[in-house]
Amino acid sequence: MATTTGTPREPDTGAAAASDAGGDLGAAGSQLSTAPKEDISFPSLGPIGWVRWFWRQLTSMRVALLLLFLLSIGAIPGSLIPQTSIDPVKVEQFKSEHDTLGAIYDKLGMFHVYSSVWFSAIYLLLFISLIGCIVPRSWQFVGQLRGRPPAAPRRLTRLPAYTTWRTDAEPEAVLEAAQRMLKKRRFRAHRTGTAVAAEKGYLREVGNLVFHVALIVMLVAFAVGSLWKSEGGKLVTEGDGFSNSLVQYDDFKSGPFFDTDTMEPFGFSLKRFVATYERTGPQKGTPRIFRADISYFTGADGKEHHTSIEVNTPLEIAGNKVFLLSHGYSPVVTVKDGRGKVVYHGAVPFLPQDPKNFTSTGVVKVPGAQTKDGKRNQLGFNGLFVPTFGGKDSGSMFSQFPAPDFPVLAVNAWHGDLGVDSGLPQNVYQLDTKRMKQYKDAKGNIFKKMLMPKDRLEKSVRQHAGVKGGLTAKDVAADSTMQLPGGQGSITFEGIKSWASFKITHQPGNGLALTGAVAALLGLAGSLFIQRRRVWVRAERVEENGVGVTVVEMAGLGRSESPRLPEELGHLAEALAPHAPLAPEPPAAEAADQDPTEPTDSADPADPSEGARA
Repeated sequence: MATTTGTPREPDTGAAAASDAGGDLGAAGSQLSTAPKEDISFPSLGPIGWVRWFWRQLTSMRVALLLLFLLSIGAIPGSLIPQTSIDPVKVEQFKSEHDTLGAIYDKLGMFHVYSSVWFSAIYLLLFISLIGCIVPRSWQFVGQLRGRPPAAPRRLTRLPAYTTWRTDAEPEAVLEAAQRMLKKRRFRAHRTGTAVAAEKGYLREVGNLVFHVALIVMLVAFAVGSLWKSEGGKLVTEGDGFSNSLVQYDDFKSGPFFDTDTMEPFGFSLKRFVATYERTGPQKGTPRIFRADISYFTGADGKEHHTSIEVNTPLEIAGNKVFLLSHGYSPVVTVKDGRGKVVYHGAVPFLPQDPKNFTSTGVVKVPGAQTKDGKRNQLGFNGLFVPTFGGKDSGSMFSQFPAPDFPVLAVNAWHGDLGVDSGLPQNVYQLDTKRMKQYKDAKGNIFKKMLMPKDRLEKSVRQHAGVKGGLTAKDVAADSTMQLPGGQGSITFEGIKSWASFKITHQPGNGLALTGAVAALLGLAGSLFIQRRRVWVRAERVEENGVGVTVVEMAGLGRSESPRLPEELGHLAEALAPHAPLAPEPPAAEAADQDPTEPTDSADPADPSEGARA
């Protein structure tokens, strides 16, 4: 006899409950409302627990997609706001035009988006997240490849795609034929008892992994391109050249790991710049041809080659690309000092202030000039050049067309100390007049003059020779040369040359980025269009009306949404049908004598309560 220990408890009766309730309802209510509270304490994660939680969140697909979205959003300001790495002049112009907004953008790193702290943080977090996603999934996929498809479920009728039929063929022959047929159609198939299990579409997961690995490759390519890149600009006038050395660049910047001692030896010369423009219609002034004809060489003793560079056709040379950016005009001038000695002769690049019609400004610095008595007297000239003079009536200087149809150069002169001996860097396109005086005429006005190219005036003299009222040699001298007051020298406008500006870039990660982009597209296509699915074929011998028959069942299951799975299963059943032909129907008499409560021939022998779906 079993016994229990503890305090005996009398059963509560309805009367007792009523008596207690009637005695003191308020007390009962009070007791119910003041039930004892349990103190629930949650376990502390601790430092290691928090690290694990953060790592799981960072390596989740949700966070990876969020970081990828943030990276794409963060790249938008880089295309809308001027970047220091591309055009520092526009950055300074933006700051001068927008004082408050420029200061805010500067603090947020909007002028150097791709090297800013916040963009680099998103970039690195995405890099780590992708690696954390790929490594465990790769090991899991390797395990799936080394394993076998799972055995057939007990009830195949519950799968989304199913078919069955009777055959007189032996189960062994049916299963062997099914295994051969599935392998022929590139299924991984193996035999498990009375069924064949097969699986196909592993390339879907391969494509998914390739896509994620390709993203990492592109991120690595971006990092390599940022750390080992170099970029510089060079303005070259017709007849001049460039060689790939640091001192030859007008401006140069590079990544932190770029070594200037490893710069590839190459160079090029600008033979001719060709530019033609639309002259009529709404597109007047729009360039039709914009081409730089150059000769280039690679290596110290490289053979000279000839080619052309256009805006969208850069020159690829020694792992670098040479892009054509813009062009302008270089007036050719000759400067003589007070002794009548030529102290400067050459083409001076002028920078366009009007990008459409090329109204340009520039300076000429002559540090070696002297006065008549041999004293040092450095000269400087401020110039304004227009390729097609449009202010003939008003006397003002502006250009009305970008081609040099009617070129005019307006100059004024300074003398004194140019400041070139101070050791401080100077802008070659600006004149420092702090220690200089401007030449003035007898009335105290600024001494200035408009000049036309000497070669064009001489050509006009030859064309108008003997014509009444035509130009004379005196007119040529007066219109192409400006004599400084007091016989301190002169400047002559000899002619015009064109200049072109080039950008020379070395981006080592471009090929790697292209490979990653192509692989990402292929991987994405594979993960979207390849369907992973499983197929089972079962063949069992059963007795029906005293006659042995083989019941063949085929079922398919897609690992993802696969609307074509039933169609594919039908094709597989059709391919297996010659090896498992359909058995004849039982005689009608036997079918009539059969108990209607018993399962029909189409019923699933493994589960008589469920009908088979064809």
